[in-house]
Amino acid sequence: MRIWRIGVVALLVAGASAADAQTRLGADIESGLPWHVAALQGASWSLECRFRPVVYEASAYNREAWANRIAQTGRGSGGGRLPSDNGSCTVTKTGGRGAVAIAMIKNGESQVAVTTDPAKPAAVGFF
Repeated sequence: MRIWRIGVVALLVAGASAADAQTRLGADIESGLPWHVAALQGASWSLECRFRPVVYEASAYNREAWANRIAQTGRGSGGGRLPSDNGSCTVTKTGGRGAVAIAMIKNGESQVAVTTDPAKPAAVGFF
């Protein structure tokens, strides 16, 4: 019985640690790392970014939404910000003739990756 209690306490502590590790953003969900996709000659792309979990206010009725990834598609150039100061993004070329590039900047350091092959996504990140 004592081993069962120790196991339950360990699970509760681990769960509390994971919940405490989430950053609470409120309604400010674009305050983190900037990303930018550049696509030449009408190329289209899909983007997937992952980051440490955040809790944000999605609406006045949903103040505890949780996220650890964003996904987006586009054609030509596009940009945005992650909700935190860490993360990685992968861009995949989905069509068109030109190359597709992804860039991120953190503390004056930049990372850039380019792909022309839909089977080989380009990835950058800061963790």
